[in-house]
Amino acid sequence: MVTFNKVNRLIIKILWLMKVKILFVPLVFLLFVFNARSQEEEGGGRFQRLGISLSHANISSGLKDSENKWISLPAWGIDYDYWFNEKWGLGMHVDIIVEKFTVEENLGNDSALERSFPIAPAIMGLHKFGRHHTLMLGVGAEFAKEENLFLNRLGYEYGLEVSEKWEVGFSLNYDFRWNAYDSYIFGIGVSRVFR
Repeated sequence: MVTFNKVNRLIIKILWLMKVKILFVPLVFLLFVFNARSQEEEGGGRFQRLGISLSHANISSGLKDSENKWISLPAWGIDYDYWFNEKWGLGMHVDIIVEKFTVEENLGNDSALERSFPIAPAIMGLHKFGRHHTLMLGVGAEFAKEENLFLNRLGYEYGLEVSEKWEVGFSLNYDFRWNAYDSYIFGIGVSRVFR
């Protein structure tokens, strides 16, 4: 017999999958547009990069058993970057925390904020300095069933070329969610480069 709770869970899963599709449709469109432009303009240093990373989101204002505790949550990262040249690029970076959690809001009124499997896409400006170092700055939002939050993201990545087509990177991102909470995200990822 199908219960009301099972139907609710199924609806939530379907909505979550629809949200993921809505986020990645523009990304796939951009991939095809930039790929067509790259083929038209031979050379010029333009290239694309698609990566996936395993991360941990660390939140100092987490709540467990009504006590303020530092929490570390598993997360995935999916990144797409379009590099205009060897120094400057633009990307869409999506972080997905794969747990439910509670945090204390930054508003100073000791209110709790519930978050369920949030997805946080951000449009990032990228600047590479040196051979391995990249600074990132961006704007985005965090989507969860409870409420959506505006965020700014500041990041650093250290990348190592394994071959002409593959890179391994170590990243550190700081997400500032306006009037909500902050997090530090440490990750290690693998990227495929398309020249």
